[in-house]
Amino acid sequence: MTRSATWLLTAGALLFAGVLVSHGLGQVFAALAAAGWGLTLVAAFHLLPLVLDAAAICVLFNVVLARASWRDALLARWAGESANSLMPVGQVAGPVVMVRSLSHRGMPMQDAVAAITVSTTLQGLAQIIFALVGVALLATRAGLAVRGAHSAVSTSLLVGGILLVVPVTLFYLVQRRGLFSKSMRAIARLSGKRDWSQLTSRAEAIDLAVEKMYGEGGRTLASFTLSLAGWLVGTGEVYLILKLIGAPVGWAGALLLESLGQAIRGAAFAVPGALGVQEGGYLLLAPFVGLQADTALALSLAKRAREILLGLPGLLYLYVSERGWRRRVTCATARE
Repeated sequence: MTRSATWLLTAGALLFAGVLVSHGLGQVFAALAAAGWGLTLVAAFHLLPLVLDAAAICVLFNVVLARASWRDALLARWAGESANSLMPVGQVAGPVVMVRSLSHRGMPMQDAVAAITVSTTLQGLAQIIFALVGVALLATRAGLAVRGAHSAVSTSLLVGGILLVVPVTLFYLVQRRGLFSKSMRAIARLSGKRDWSQLTSRAEAIDLAVEKMYGEGGRTLASFTLSLAGWLVGTGEVYLILKLIGAPVGWAGALLLESLGQAIRGAAFAVPGALGVQEGGYLLLAPFVGLQADTALALSLAKRAREILLGLPGLLYLYVSERGWRRRVTCATARE
């Protein structure tokens, strides 16, 4: 773990502890305890958006005739989400883990990188739209949509939408213009006399696979739609948790909490597990849906409990998979 990651993890842990202590640990854990064994039901429910996210990846496989299945996509997505949630390196680990998982299961590396790059871009775009729905709900609940303020709200939402879309759009555009091969050539120029021709060739193959995926408009649209469906279905997790802890909200309130809560967590991608940031986000959103502070924190802890229930087995699978792959490589090298 790098020094910056260590500092971010420490800062997040201190913020996490500070938020909990300042709002009364006893009250927070009492609210969480009301859910009891229902947290296993929450973990089971989360399999629905996990399956939809895996399908959003799998639908891109046939574009490059990849030798991979829906099961491979599901295992890769599970491992990647587990790494994002529990590994102390922020959310950058997930895509790398997914690529390795697919390549270990027999998918060519360039196809795995292309599939995860494209699906991650489309998922990011879907999350932006999901977040904008939450912003619209927040504006309504905040009482901004009153006489004379309709145009101001519309303008604010439009500007906010543009600011959210710009980074994803730029990432998409650089992908369509040879992101991987141009990056590799730039590295080669800076590295001196080392031969980078083989790696550059692989990077060009990745760019070609990415271009083919974006060229299949129907499959790209299907991947985006499945990603958006995954975000929307995830609303049910918040609805279920709050019902279990005795503080039910309507579907609109659950949608507001999930969409903006995930947006806040995504903005803190560099902080491992968004420690403290997620809790602070729910505290800010709680008044708009009529929740007490201790209930909002219990909601956040329930989501973290679900991450542990699904994430620890996911990391165990990742460990076993890595060991199996290394063993196969060692055996193959010994036979040669």
